[in-house]
Amino acid sequence: MARIVILGAGTGGLPAAYEMREALGKEHEVTLVNASEYFQFVPSNPWAAVGWRDRESITFPMRPYLEKQGVGFIAQRVERIDAENSTLHLADGETVAYDYLVITTGPKLNFEAIEGLGPQGYTKSICTIDHAEEAWHAYQAFLENPGPAVVGAVQGASCFGPAYEFAAILHRDLAKRRLRDRVPITFVTSEPYIGHLGLGGVGDSKGMLEHEMRQRHINWITNASVTRVEDGTMHVAEHDDSGAVVKEHELPFSYSMMLPSFLGVDAVANVPDLCNPKGFVKVDDHQRSPIYPNIFSAGVCIAIPPVEATPVPTGAPKTGYMIETMVTAIVRNIQAELEGGTANAQGTWDAICLADLGDSGAAFVAMPQIPPRNVSWFKEGKWVHWAKVAFEKYFLRKVKKGTSEPVYERYVLRALGINRLKDKEKDKTAV
Repeated sequence: MARIVILGAGTGGLPAAYEMREALGKEHEVTLVNASEYFQFVPSNPWAAVGWRDRESITFPMRPYLEKQGVGFIAQRVERIDAENSTLHLADGETVAYDYLVITTGPKLNFEAIEGLGPQGYTKSICTIDHAEEAWHAYQAFLENPGPAVVGAVQGASCFGPAYEFAAILHRDLAKRRLRDRVPITFVTSEPYIGHLGLGGVGDSKGMLEHEMRQRHINWITNASVTRVEDGTMHVAEHDDSGAVVKEHELPFSYSMMLPSFLGVDAVANVPDLCNPKGFVKVDDHQRSPIYPNIFSAGVCIAIPPVEATPVPTGAPKTGYMIETMVTAIVRNIQAELEGGTANAQGTWDAICLADLGDSGAAFVAMPQIPPRNVSWFKEGKWVHWAKVAFEKYFLRKVKKGTSEPVYERYVLRALGINRLKDKEKDKTAV
């Protein structure tokens, strides 16, 4: 009997538990370990921050669903990973032994890197449902006394889509309340240009997203680093293409939401030789640690290099489809080894994203994520807004049912006709 432990129950971890359980025989044990009892659908947090969603609609308790599928569940924070002895040490003092460990923890939010940043400082966050709820409470007070708003992503950030989403959703919500004319919005980002997205741009993402920002009267500062945040004032340095500071901004705000940079979570980052200096897990082409052969990892917590060097540091995003394929590769590799085969499955580096813009949306496909690409596709329209709303319902319904099917592959790719794009590329290659 093999003991497979999955650490972290996010967009990758919970589906990994279901997929692992279905793939392996009943003689093998699958256990999911997570710091909290509930699952949260993080892509909906921008909506929750303006009251378009609430906690009950985008979270659910995992235990009954996992137990129904024969997956063990431990709701405890992991204090330490003893990789040499294949053991997790939990916050309550208990230990969990494993034969294989799958790390899908997501990131540690690095608010401490900038003075005054984050919910403990003067800006809000949408990285977790708790943060989104705090942002919503602050937003209600803001609506009573509107003023300037600053939204964006700081230097070192690697997840830019939610910042664009929140800026546009904020615009839409204020317009519906007839308050938009009282709220100047400034978008501050470490990207070298609007629409870079940590990906070097995708298709005409620069032109299209600039158009969307202009349509919404949202000003922007690119190549920006936030030096510090005070109560009501954000200090921003604007850089040129060589990285030199060309202008200093003092941006007044009555409300601000800024995405932080990410680090690896402490318990993972502290394992000797497992991670890079930022605490992200180093993996090979098969999602396996080169140092610890019984440790695999997927998602935001793995180490991948930036797509390109930028004047102000930006990281590369890990989108849902990419994470899903990494998880499937891990499941197939562990299954292969348990059956006496070779672990040679690989995930994809294709990036696919649906971004809601309040009353419209933008969808992009980058195959592969790092240019030059076989497919570089970017589209916008109201249909993307409705596609993301529908996907939220689809994803939550599927994970509650304990499905092991790849939901991004089944829904997003088919809904957008992206499988047809991939097939066209195969045909071109064949010719």
